[in-house]
Amino acid sequence: MPDLFLGLDIGTSSVKAILVSPSGEVEASATAPLSLQTPQPGWAEQDPEAWWAASRTAISDLLARRPDARVAAVGISGQMHSSVFLDKGGAVIRPALLWCDGRTAVECRQIEERVGGEAKLREWVCNAALEGFTLPKVLWLRNHEPAAFARLAAVTLAKDFVRLRLTGILATEPSDASGTLLFDPAHVRWSREMLAAVGLSPSLLPDVGGSAEVLGRVNDTAAKLTGLQPGTPVVGGGADNACGAAGVGAITPGEAAASWGTSGTVLAPMTEPRVDPKLRAHTFCHVAPGVWYVIGVVLSAGGAFAWYRDQCARELAESERDQLLVAEASAVPPGADGVTFLPYLQGERTPYRDSSLRAAFVGLSLAHARGHLSRAVLEGVCFALRDSVMILKELELMPSSLLLTGGGAKNPFIRQLQADIFGLPVTTVNREEGGAYGAALLAAVGVGAFADLQTAVNRTLTRQSPTAPRPQVHRTYEEIYDRFRTRFVAARA
Repeated sequence: MPDLFLGLDIGTSSVKAILVSPSGEVEASATAPLSLQTPQPGWAEQDPEAWWAASRTAISDLLARRPDARVAAVGISGQMHSSVFLDKGGAVIRPALLWCDGRTAVECRQIEERVGGEAKLREWVCNAALEGFTLPKVLWLRNHEPAAFARLAAVTLAKDFVRLRLTGILATEPSDASGTLLFDPAHVRWSREMLAAVGLSPSLLPDVGGSAEVLGRVNDTAAKLTGLQPGTPVVGGGADNACGAAGVGAITPGEAAASWGTSGTVLAPMTEPRVDPKLRAHTFCHVAPGVWYVIGVVLSAGGAFAWYRDQCARELAESERDQLLVAEASAVPPGADGVTFLPYLQGERTPYRDSSLRAAFVGLSLAHARGHLSRAVLEGVCFALRDSVMILKELELMPSSLLLTGGGAKNPFIRQLQADIFGLPVTTVNREEGGAYGAALLAAVGVGAFADLQTAVNRTLTRQSPTAPRPQVHRTYEEIYDRFRTRFVAARA
């Protein structure tokens, strides 16, 4: 049995583990579920120890399925921004505030005031002060839970917490650090200016290594809990969006990837750190050295469909719900006979930067049935993602096609829907594991199985035949997209 590479993805709804061969084949996979706590509207929390417990389960299950496996290295991908607060002994102080948590509007305004406006944010950290980012969450802890803040010795992120439990080493890498609002993506370093402006000590932040650099090795305790061998190298890994893009090969300028996870994203790599002048999209470091990307983020994509499915299709067999709802949607014409869904269940990042936004169905009548709602939900998510595609066009980063990953890549109807709404060909690759696959490739690079990430992508990924937009349907959707934007403005008023 050749050496295999383990990719671990710390998501919001689950932890996924895969084993990848040197030729790129997925030899085995395992998943462990996670739950989300919403103690108040707009809040979202998880216990970091639940990530570690789910990681142990997924890794153990994976290795039980392949007892002959020799894991040469581990790479970790994870949800961005989510804040892990640790005391000096490495214990978790309180549940993590997640990327979709919107409680920190006051702290975001405080950040803008302290730095002297958004021009300084663009200069220092390339991004706006948004509720989802890590820094506002640290300030919220200081403002609202001072006793907990007094214990605070370190702030880290989801994947890096799991690496800490695996190796005993606290470290991060640029792609995830970019989403904290404490990191300067342009100069690839923690922002001394931002730390000084908000009155935080640099000692709270971990060292930064490379995404494919070995940043620790599995310790004896973690080995007993997971079945991994002591001393197994663990590389830096990356943010879920960056690893997901790597997992479909979107690591060079001219490419772009659209993802449906709990959130949705549209991402375009660059060879220099360009910033959206209006700060509607974000600028982060990629997992490939010397590469950055612009990304637009929709807070509720697959999450919006999951909410709709679980609330409106409970009578359907759980294993068949997604398939049956998509089939119902496909029987309804474009535009869902006038029904529009605004998918802002947790507020919105791109392009509105407003955590107070909420979702709505608009245009309902007695003539409409569940199929209309199903189509409206899928169209609403695509329209929200198209907002990000239009920003790429404004920034002269418009791709000729889009690589798809996540839930929106798997279903032919949803692939065609995206092509028709975006007006771009969309394509998939021969792997469907997203962030976990990208993390496994980084692990392989880290121990020398490939010279670099581009070589790994070239040798393991094959693109499938593209799905082209249908010209007449795209023209129809141009008008329906205008209706979506108009109804958003009306609902917001």
